[in-house]
Amino acid sequence: MRYLIFSDIHGNLEALEAVLENTSRKKIDYYIFLGDLVGYGASPNEVLQKVTSLKHLIMVRGNHDKAVCGLDSIQTFNPIAAAAIQWTRKTLLKKYMSLLSSLAKGPLVIHKNITICHGSPFDEDYYIFGEFDAVEAFGYFDTPLCFFGHTHFPFIYVERDQTVEGTFIQENPFEIKLEKGARYLINPGSVGQPRDRNPRAAYAIYDSEQRRIKF
Repeated sequence: MRYLIFSDIHGNLEALEAVLENTSRKKIDYYIFLGDLVGYGASPNEVLQKVTSLKHLIMVRGNHDKAVCGLDSIQTFNPIAAAAIQWTRKTLLKKYMSLLSSLAKGPLVIHKNITICHGSPFDEDYYIFGEFDAVEAFGYFDTPLCFFGHTHFPFIYVERDQTVEGTFIQENPFEIKLEKGARYLINPGSVGQPRDRNPRAAYAIYDSEQRRIKF
């Protein structure tokens, strides 16, 4: 099966449309979204309408999703993020507010061999920045693959032979072949607010039959 793995749209409709257009000719079996549909961007309703229209969609919530629907405080948010949350609360349609409230909390195991979460498998709001964080994260899931978001950086962490190695993805496109016996923590980057000095919307495609992931 072929999975589109995407995260952190943050209300950026144009970036979402670019991803969907770029993948429109690819056979996607499942759409896996890793959280933060809203926040920062000016098109939360349009983003939610477009994402929820996708077939075979699986989602977990992000911290901005929780904050908008009142499940989390904005006290720890920076002033720009907090202002965006307050604006989104006033702008979002009731049906989409209800949808945000109903989003699953990560980690979530899908198809028996994939774990998905927003921040980390041990805390949905925790940022995995570096190999020290990744070592802890590997202890909290049993599947060969875990996809996460939250940091807005495309990254791969590989656990093999009791060691963990991290790679920041700077090439575009970039493709890896999954090794047998290894486990992976993979961040596809951000659709709507990349922070890796590459302004293009980021995503990944996982082909389970070919055991390949392309960024």
